[in-house]
Amino acid sequence: DYVVVKMIPDNRLPPRHLHSVHTGKTFAVIKWESPYDSPDQDMLYAVAVKDLVRKTDKIYKVKTRNSTVEYTIKKLEPGGKYHVIVQLGNMSKESSMKINTVPLSAPDALKIITENDHILLFWKSLALKESNFNESRGYEIHMFDSLMNITAYLGNTTENFFKVSNLKIGHNYSFTVQARCLYSGQMCGEPATLLYDDLGTGEDSSVARPGRSTDVAAIVVPVLFLLLVTLGIGFVLLYMRHRRLQNSFTAFANSHYSSRLGSAIFSSGDDLGDEDDEAPMITGFSDDVPMVIA
Repeated sequence: DYVVVKMIPDNRLPPRHLHSVHTGKTFAVIKWESPYDSPDQDMLYAVAVKDLVRKTDKIYKVKTRNSTVEYTIKKLEPGGKYHVIVQLGNMSKESSMKINTVPLSAPDALKIITENDHILLFWKSLALKESNFNESRGYEIHMFDSLMNITAYLGNTTENFFKVSNLKIGHNYSFTVQARCLYSGQMCGEPATLLYDDLGTGEDSSVARPGRSTDVAAIVVPVLFLLLVTLGIGFVLLYMRHRRLQNSFTAFANSHYSSRLGSAIFSSGDDLGDEDDEAPMITGFSDDVPMVIA
């Protein structure tokens, strides 16, 4: 035996399983389920969006018979904070959640140019890749001194460069540039970070240090190769000179007067260095004629 029981729908229950599906810079997709399964009529939901930064409220109405409801909240601000409340239109119990939108991207190509008594920070305009950014909003610059462990706010600008002075010798600094924060610093862009050491070299924290090692290697390796080639040529020249001197000395030693033979032995200039040819013997000198060796 069995019995079928049909429950009476309770419109005072809150929506179930409210959660965020996707969040962008200016929108958020939320999803929830009806208070009970398989509604037999259209249900009217009230979606209240409270801006926790600006302290403003907006209410949207959604009418559907689906058990699962997906809704996109538009016209949000990058880096904003929101409190979302969903309930039936008869002001029943509510479901709520918090949403943080994606902030603006960091500026690209942050570089440093060193001058005599100051440095200049340069970067690309954020408006080139962010359609939601207006140059009139500007950028703000912060500096971190690692030696003193102090972070300082340097100021803001609507230009794509910023001058920094009064840097101390021997200190290492980190500079950050980001879209200017709005409403008491609560809506900021992502920061671009650049390291600056006491040698006056600006380095991107993600790629600059490996690049420096590569540059040094590109200079040192060719120099060492040239030194090795030069030393090798020098050894060859010294060896050839040594052989020539040795052959010349041998030829000179062989062209001396031999008392045993009673004659002088000379090597012609063309025979210097040729040990296989014997020098011709010169005879016919009289004993009373002095001999001159040239």
